[in-house]
Order: sequence, then C-alpha cells, then structure tokens
Amino acid sequence: MFDLTVDDNSTVCNSDSITGNNKSNNMNSLKNSLLYSPSILTGMSHEVRTHMNAIVAFSFLITENGCDSNEKSDFSNQIFNSCEQLIKLFDSFLDSAIIDTGNSKTDSKNYKLDNMLDELFSEFREIINKEAHKEIELITEVQFNNDAMVCIDKTRVSRIVRCLFYNSLKNTKSGYIKIGYNFSDDKVNFYVLDSGQGYFKFKEFLQTQDMSESMSEDNDTSVAINIILAKNLIHMLGGTIRIECNGLTGSGIYFSVPVKRILSNEYDLNKYVNSMIAI
Repeated sequence: MFDLTVDDNSTVCNSDSITGNNKSNNMNSLKNSLLYSPSILTGMSHEVRTHMNAIVAFSFLITENGCDSNEKSDFSNQIFNSCEQLIKLFDSFLDSAIIDTGNSKTDSKNYKLDNMLDELFSEFREIINKEAHKEIELITEVQFNNDAMVCIDKTRVSRIVRCLFYNSLKNTKSGYIKIGYNFSDDKVNFYVLDSGQGYFKFKEFLQTQDMSESMSEDNDTSVAINIILAKNLIHMLGGTIRIECNGLTGSGIYFSVPVKRILSNEYDLNKYVNSMIAI
C-alpha cells in the first residue's frame, strides 16, 4: 500500500488545480490546451513529418532489388513502427482535443478490476517482449480478489494507464516498469513506476502552467500529449494525480479515481435481472 499524502518531493494535481477556479487559472488551462498551444501543434507537425519520411524511405528501400529477406523484414518492422507511433500520436491528440471542447462524457459500468487490468498487462507484455525492449522487465502488482467488482469507466482508466506506460517505455532503456493498484476507501489507486530517465521531464509537463514554455525546454511532443490527456481524463473522473522521483531519475506516477464497489449479492442480482430481460 502506498501513502497518497503530499510530501516535499511530490507534485500533486487535483481537479481544482487542473481546471482552476478563477480567471488566472482559466487562462492557464487555455495555455495547456492542445488547441491553443503552438508548441504542441509545431511538435505534432514535426513528429508527423519524421514518421512519414521514415515510411516513405523504407518503402522505397524495400522495393530495391539488392535487399535480402532480413533487410526487407527489418524495413517492414520500421514501417510498422512508424505507423504505430502515428496512430498513437493522433489518438491521444484527438482524444484530448475532444475533452478540451467539452464534448466528452464518462461511461461507468460494472467490471472485475483484475480482469480489466489483465487485458492491459497482456497488451504491455507483448510490447515489452519485442526486441527493442528486451532490457526492460514488466512488473505487475494487483490485489488478487476475483470478486472485486467496481463501477468504473474502463475505457478512460485504461487509456490513462496506457498513456503513463508508453511514457515510461519511451524513457526507459533498461531496468523495469512496474504497474499496479490497490483499494483505499471508495477509491482505486493506480501507479506506474519506472527506472528510466523521465522524472524531471514528466514533472515539468505535469505541473506546468504553460505547456508551450515547458516544451521549449524539452520538446517531447508525444510525452507532453500523453500527460495532458491523462490529466484531462483523471479530472473528468474526479480523481487526483501526483508524481515522485523513483531512484535517481526514474518516475513514480500515482493516480486515484473514485469508484463504487459492487457487493457480490448486488452483482448477482443485477446479473439475474439482466438475464431475465435478455430472455
């Protein structure tokens, strides 16, 4: 179990600190909005051109007669990787832009939390097992309680964990990434820790009042967009997020979201009623 109290080495953002309650904070919210951030848009343009250039170049090389099968396989992997990066970049950007417009709503349903996280862990293990990440170990920590049903927005919570995982993966060359959760009263506390080099960058992006200014110091567009999206989603869910240094430069990001725990007899009754309706 970890303590969510604030100390001198942690940075905390809650719904008030993210959105603000006055004109000054509203202006800061605009500065952190993807739609109003020239640095984010410029970074997006650079990222897109970089990946598109790679796709075009490797597509050309793969058609050359002098390429052997190993080279063609390597070029194909490079093309696939660039396509994956573009899709993730656009998904995160568009999702956060939709939230900025106020046209996104939560959709909470009853889920077994262990099952929900097992799907994510399987996805992450497949990514970690790729050759490029062979020096990284994925560690998962969960409360083994198969009867733990909660009313939660699975899609958005999963998206938050993905954003934090991909940021850790990008900034960890070797060591580990640890993901887990625990219950505390009427909240679920999630955490993503790594032994990488991203703490100071993550902290700056997480607590900044002006993303454009922060981007001028460390121009990492995909990480910035993932942090903006994670913060926006956590705010939508009424949760909090904080960051701590893990080791020398590794990061530990913790976020909590309120949930309603579903008792087993209540779940069984709902399941029976749904079955009757289906009949």
